[in-house]
Amino acid sequence: MTTTAPAAPPTAMDTYRPTRTFTFATEFRRQASRRRTQLALGFMVVLPLIILVAFQLNTGDGNNGRRRGEFSSLVDLATAGGVNFALFTVFVSASFLLIVVVALFCGDTVASEASWGSLRYLLAIPVPRGRLLGVKLAVSLAYSVIAMVLLLGTALAVGTLRYGWHPLRSTIAGDIAAGEALLRLLGIMAYLAVSLLVVAGLAFLLSVTTDAPLGAVGGAVLLQILSSILDQITALGAIRSFLPTHFAQAWLGLLSTPIQTDNLVRGCISALGYAVVFFGLAWWRFLRKDVVS
Repeated sequence: MTTTAPAAPPTAMDTYRPTRTFTFATEFRRQASRRRTQLALGFMVVLPLIILVAFQLNTGDGNNGRRRGEFSSLVDLATAGGVNFALFTVFVSASFLLIVVVALFCGDTVASEASWGSLRYLLAIPVPRGRLLGVKLAVSLAYSVIAMVLLLGTALAVGTLRYGWHPLRSTIAGDIAAGEALLRLLGIMAYLAVSLLVVAGLAFLLSVTTDAPLGAVGGAVLLQILSSILDQITALGAIRSFLPTHFAQAWLGLLSTPIQTDNLVRGCISALGYAVVFFGLAWWRFLRKDVVS
């Protein structure tokens, strides 16, 4: 008579599944509880309200001369309807605020873990390095999109409630029906999202390179500003076409009649090219980095 030896109890390696470690939902909740996330998203809601109050405080008198007249003309265009108000809000945010927000979400994500000393413990669970980077990048991009949606949605809501639902007035084309204008506005936001991938990629690369979150965020913003300054120097000639900010204003083509898409296509190709390079370098750097913090 033979007896069968009892089966050995499962070990940690038998039950380990890389796909079950560090999930998107877990990281999304972690980032949602952070004060910087709450403040950034909150400001996306507050900014349109601030602009609305500023417009309401504009008395339109002539005490301040030409400056008052220029501002009044700008207000008249922005307050022509809810879509106009939303477009104005996006316009004043695209050149700096959205850059800072995207750089904050993507530049702080890995560097903050290193500065807290928790990055090495995450990798010791063990969380595969590629998975950690992928989840953190996906969450950062998700919050960047949420911030843009909150900005646009709030601006549309408060603008429509205050100024009504009217055709879009533009200085570069005739009036555009409100329904069509809304679709064009969504196209503008989509183009901005693609163009901001350059900022996201650079911030993410700096985030895996340094242990200082402010350095990663500030570096991405400063390099973006430097690119914008260089793009204004006409003496650089064709070199300006290779700058990541050269097609930053290409979304204006969506406001013309007919729509101008040439620069939009070039801008998307340029942004995606830079983003692929920056994200690729971030992966290459982090997979070979000796994490000690």
